[in-house]
Amino acid sequence: MANTRKSTKRAKQSDVRNVRNTTVRSATKSALKIAVEALKSKDVSKAKEAYSLAVRALSKAASKGALPKGRAARKISRLTLLAKKVLPASVGASKSK
Repeated sequence: MANTRKSTKRAKQSDVRNVRNTTVRSATKSALKIAVEALKSKDVSKAKEAYSLAVRALSKAASKGALPKGRAARKISRLTLLAKKVLPASVGASKSK
């Protein structure tokens, strides 16, 4: 239990952040799961939409501090590799020299 007013306030702030971060992480996981399922179903329009939403959710969670930046980057990278493997057209044209 917090003994001072300052530590009480910090404890309350911690609780609020914990709830917010849990919500953001849960929504991010859901978006990622939907994107993987859409890519595996090979429905191009659905896969494009789900992929962009998942990447956006991961980037946003990382920028807000709910997810570590490296973990978000790794998940985006792996999702992109899966998208290029399953549906090359869904991610966008590959850059040629």
